[in-house]
Amino acid sequence: MASITMNNTTALFYVFSAVLLLASFRVITARSTVHAALFLVLAFFTASCLWMLLSAEFLAITLVLVYVGAVMVLFLFVVMMLDINTDSFREGFWKHFPLAGLVGAVIALELALVLLPGFAVTQAPVDPALAKLGNTRMLGIEIYTKYLYPLQIAAVLLLVAIIAAIVLTLRERKDSRHLDASEQVRTKASDRLRIVKVAPTITAPKSGSGDTPGGAA
Repeated sequence: MASITMNNTTALFYVFSAVLLLASFRVITARSTVHAALFLVLAFFTASCLWMLLSAEFLAITLVLVYVGAVMVLFLFVVMMLDINTDSFREGFWKHFPLAGLVGAVIALELALVLLPGFAVTQAPVDPALAKLGNTRMLGIEIYTKYLYPLQIAAVLLLVAIIAAIVLTLRERKDSRHLDASEQVRTKASDRLRIVKVAPTITAPKSGSGDTPGGAA
């Protein structure tokens, strides 16, 4: 039974890896920006499936929720609203493809040299009591106990970045339509509506005159 489970896991790993490589290749070769974004969504999904096979369910769910559910949806909306012409960006792509492929191969070899020794580690002893908690709960315990101060520092940095982005966006400009909520609250009905008496431009004809439709000719 253990060998069958291992074979199924290995088969799923190769299937998801092939789909991930194909989707990643299509991200950089698709002519349409929307299609490239959709292939990137597929790459994120397959990467999350690989993390699920590695029992890293927290990373898998985070990848789907953060990148697929937020970042890529926002990117698709921006691409479809702006309608950017990407033909000029792709000029000379195949001309520089051999050099880019060579650089990518060198980077892949460097990553392999760095990461391969990490796969040779022996199985670490696992406490049976902690093993029942699950990876997500164990990660939460580590973050909020051992790494609590680095987490708070990262939260403060993110808060400062959010405030800085809001301040830079809400600066006063001539073309911005800025509304002051305090002035809107202080307005009264007399400020919003003015009754103006306008004199009639056409005088009504007198009764019995010849200008009326029923008068004498």
